[in-house]
Amino acid sequence: MSAQPDLRTSSAADRQAYYAAIRPLHLSPLWEQLHSLVPPSPHTPCVAALWRYDALRPHLMRAGSIISAAEAVRRVLVLENPALPGLASVTQSLYAGLQLILPGEVAPAHRHTQSALRFVIEGRGAYTAVNGERTTMEPGDFIITPSWTWHDHGHEADGPVVWLDGLDIPMVRFFDAGFAETYPEAVQPVLRPEGTNPARWAANMAPLRHDMPHGATSPVFSYPYDRSREALATLARNAPIDEWDGVKLRYVNPATGGAPMPTMATFMQLLQAGFRSLPSRQTDGAVYSVVEGSGRAVIETGAGEVRFEFAPRDHFVVPSWQALRWEADAECVLFSFSDRPVQQAVGIWREDRRSATGS
Repeated sequence: MSAQPDLRTSSAADRQAYYAAIRPLHLSPLWEQLHSLVPPSPHTPCVAALWRYDALRPHLMRAGSIISAAEAVRRVLVLENPALPGLASVTQSLYAGLQLILPGEVAPAHRHTQSALRFVIEGRGAYTAVNGERTTMEPGDFIITPSWTWHDHGHEADGPVVWLDGLDIPMVRFFDAGFAETYPEAVQPVLRPEGTNPARWAANMAPLRHDMPHGATSPVFSYPYDRSREALATLARNAPIDEWDGVKLRYVNPATGGAPMPTMATFMQLLQAGFRSLPSRQTDGAVYSVVEGSGRAVIETGAGEVRFEFAPRDHFVVPSWQALRWEADAECVLFSFSDRPVQQAVGIWREDRRSATGS
C-alpha cells in the first residue's frame, strides 16, 4: 500500500494557539526544538578564553590582604568562562580557579561529594592533607582530593603558594547530588607519616590485602612533577613524536589503569622547541595550565580562529569540538584536565585528528 499524502495544514496562528493551550499543562512540542536538542555536531555555548597569570596575579595577592584563608574557607578566584557568567564554570561540566594560601594560614578542613584536583603553579612549602595524611606541595605537582574525603590546606614555609583548582562542581550540580560537611576542627589530625600512601601504591606495587582507600578514585593522591617531567623528557629523546600532541601522557589510577578520578582525566604533555602540530578536536573541553615554555594555542572556533600567546603559569580553556593546534617557540610543558572519563563511560566521547590536508 502506498503512503497517503499528508493533507494536514495549519497557519502559524493556529500553531501558536495550540502551543498556548498546552503550556499550562507543562507540555511543549518537540518538533519546535528537535534540531537544537539533537544537532548534527556538538555546539557549545562556551568560548575559548585565556587568563594571563601576570595580569591576574596582583588581584590574587590583593585578595590575600582583604580576606583570610580561614574566613574565605577557600580563597579562590574563579576562572569563569566569559559565556557562562555567574555559574562558576569554565566549561559546562567543569570548574577552575586559582587558590592562594599565605604563610601561617590554614584553609579549614571539610569534605564534599565534588572531586577536586590541585596543580601547583607558584611557591613551595604548603601542604594538603587528605584523610589524615599530608603531602607537601611543590610546583608542577598534581594532587587529588577524592570525593567525600576530609581535606585541609596549610602553609608552614615562606612566600605565597598558588595552585589551580579543578573540580566537577557543574557536573555534580547537574545531578543535584552535592553534599558538604565541615570538620569540627580547622585542621584534621595527622594519622600517618607523609609518604605512606606513595609507598603503598606509587612504586608499581600494591598492598597484598587492601580496600581501596578512596573508592573509585586513585589511591595515590599526590603525583610529583619531577617524575612526570623525567618521563616526558625521556620520551621526547627516544620515542616517536605525535604529530598532534607532541609527547602527551595521561595520569592513571595505579589500581585500575583508568583515570585518577571518575569524573576528570588529567594529562601532561611536552612540545619540543619549534614544534608545529596538526589540528585535532575532542568532545571533552579541556583546561590547560602552562608549566614551562612559550608558544601559541591556535583554536578554530565557530566564529573564526583564535590565537593565544601563552607563557608559564598562564591558563586557557579549549571548548568541546573546537580544533586546537600548537606552535611551540621554546620547549613547552602543559598540564590539562577534562571530563573525558564521564564521556567515555557513557560512550559519547569522540575525537577528530586531522591530516595535513585537513581531512
